[in-house]
Amino acid sequence: MKPVRLQKYLASAGAGSRRYCEGLIAAGRVTVNGRVAQVGQSVEPGVDKVCLRGKEVRPASERVVIMVNKPRDVLSTCHRGKEEGYLITEIVQTEFRLFPVGRLDRESEGLMLLTNDGELALRLTHPRYETEKEYEVELDKVASPELVAALSKGMVLEDGPAKPARVERAGAWKLRMVLTEGRKREVRRMLAALGHSAVRLVRVRIGGLRMEGLKTGEWRRLTDAEVEEKLGQASGEVRS
Repeated sequence: MKPVRLQKYLASAGAGSRRYCEGLIAAGRVTVNGRVAQVGQSVEPGVDKVCLRGKEVRPASERVVIMVNKPRDVLSTCHRGKEEGYLITEIVQTEFRLFPVGRLDRESEGLMLLTNDGELALRLTHPRYETEKEYEVELDKVASPELVAALSKGMVLEDGPAKPARVERAGAWKLRMVLTEGRKREVRRMLAALGHSAVRLVRVRIGGLRMEGLKTGEWRRLTDAEVEEKLGQASGEVRS
């Protein structure tokens, strides 16, 4: 087989998105044939021995994509670190090695995806693909027309400009928002910049895939047809 970039090899083995895998390489957690790997390095599948944190990794034999209705207070990561609480990967019990596609902060709920397909994860999370994520947000104050207008224009946050959101009122104290960037706590930070906070935040859609038929804490595997139909597109409409 032809050599491939190491981060692509790791992504195909279910280690994470390409960007995440680049970080693993840069942190010195990956070895190739017993030597610490370098960013930009290529490997030959089936010939070179690639290890992550001391364990050999190989490309997945089949693609797995799971949707889960994340409960509040569950961590949307594979590794607990210094935080206490259940991991999203502890809710989804499978024999496959999966990683979360993007994140929801601890207080947020709703649609999350787990997969072993790094290419799919890249397409759904990288800002250049502009994959839509839709949220239902309950506010601490009345959702005024001025708030909707301000969110729709975009704003400057501490880590740079936030693109305009597609926003509509879904009730006196409730908004429905669609974003395409997927930045850390972006919805909460946009609201905070305008003097509001989210009492409850639920993600209800990624691309064309909606959170339907799953109670909080439940999950199911998507079919290949669902993945291609619902996640092969980057846009969708806000629905009532």
